[in-house]
Amino acid sequence: MDNNLKRADTSIDRLKEISTWVSSVQDLDQLLELIIETATRMMDAKASSLLLLDPKTQKLYFKVATGEKKDDVKQFEIDLGQGIAGHVAQTGEPLLIPNVSKDPRWYKEISESIGFETRSIACVPMKVRGEIIGVVEIIDKADGSQITDADLKILSVFAELAAVAIGNARKIEHDKKEIQDLKEKLDLKYELIGESPALTKVISDAVKVANSKASTLILGESGTGKELLARLIHRVGSRKDESMIVLNCAALPETLLEDELFGHEKGAYTGATGRKIGKFELADKGTIFLDEIGEMSPGMQSKLLRILQEGVFYRVGGNKSIPVDVRVIAATNRDIAEEVTEGRFREDLYYRLNVVQIQMPPVRERKEDIPLLANYFLNMFKRERGRSDLKISKKALNAMIQYDWPGNVREMKNAIERAVVMGNGGAIMPEDLPQFAVKPSYPGMKVGLTLKEAIDFFKKEFITMNLRHTGGNRSLAAKNMNIQRTYLSRLIGRYDLLDTC
Repeated sequence: MDNNLKRADTSIDRLKEISTWVSSVQDLDQLLELIIETATRMMDAKASSLLLLDPKTQKLYFKVATGEKKDDVKQFEIDLGQGIAGHVAQTGEPLLIPNVSKDPRWYKEISESIGFETRSIACVPMKVRGEIIGVVEIIDKADGSQITDADLKILSVFAELAAVAIGNARKIEHDKKEIQDLKEKLDLKYELIGESPALTKVISDAVKVANSKASTLILGESGTGKELLARLIHRVGSRKDESMIVLNCAALPETLLEDELFGHEKGAYTGATGRKIGKFELADKGTIFLDEIGEMSPGMQSKLLRILQEGVFYRVGGNKSIPVDVRVIAATNRDIAEEVTEGRFREDLYYRLNVVQIQMPPVRERKEDIPLLANYFLNMFKRERGRSDLKISKKALNAMIQYDWPGNVREMKNAIERAVVMGNGGAIMPEDLPQFAVKPSYPGMKVGLTLKEAIDFFKKEFITMNLRHTGGNRSLAAKNMNIQRTYLSRLIGRYDLLDTC
């Protein structure tokens, strides 16, 4: 009796140990073997096996087997519904067969083929989220005694463990595939397109700086792909497995920007009902990309400088310093050196950010990339719209090459999307492109206009140019023109420029 209790205690301890391993499945095959071997020992079985159901062929195959014929049995497959194992897999109900020779469901060919005498079988199903994925069975007791209902219950516990292990492994594999697919899609989405010397040099510089901690300042006009370059630096660097956090500094007023960057403590201000984690904290060990850094207020510039110098910050309303290890990449379309000279941007912050400077070239300086970019965007929108036969005509491509693209890559993307949506034929023609895209340059004033007509003509062209330059951002365009945004909106309506936005 004492030996039986001791054996039971040992078995329970082993079962608990296996249960802890199941949740973290590392090597599924090894874990399944451990589960089945432990079940075999606990029930003193002569042999046992775990069979998985192939959903495509509707056949059961031996995944794990024990006993003297364990290698021989793995060459066989069983149809769903065939034999004891096939019947359990089909019905989902466990079976205990004391004498297989008297049961019409017994499939004796396997035992006879490998020379293994079988008298009794206990077989239970394995289920994952209600779906039958296979069975676990034991054959005979080693001491010749009968397999009991208690053995069937124990076997069911091990079948559940095996099913959980398989379910976890499949989920992990599915998640890995999803993550890989997502990474591939993101890589395509954030790909820098072009083979021009100007872009090749930029990419080369980005790769050089990627594995350092040096702060990087990316300069360039709106729409040139500064964020794409920042993502490339992160993706090929040593921090690629950590987070990259993106924040547009121009999109938020100072108080909200501080809250976004540093977070806040509960009760920091009215409405702060809980703690908020800021972007710098989220980017710890990774990269933060601060776009339009030139729009940052003097107060925020001072707070940003402190975190760059000291590597710590305070949440809004907090008094505890929080250390972070963040690689900072900043970008602006402003002449930042002039901003420093004019006193609008802190010189010490500029030097902190400008350890490495990379200038993104505008499209007009890499016109050899225009065919590549145009076809890249065409293929993107063809997949979205189901227009597999669509192409760009030679006339349309020549018009695009002649155009200066003041809105750069962003403007071209919008132009191609419009052409795919609005075009009627099998090829994009010049007339399918936005009118501004087929104009090689500003046409200049015409003789014969009245003064009012000339002023209206200039206003319309000037507003159009600024909106293209900012990618349709009215707030930024108004700021560049030194007018109120509401006044700009009225002018856009007056001159029917809504398509430009």
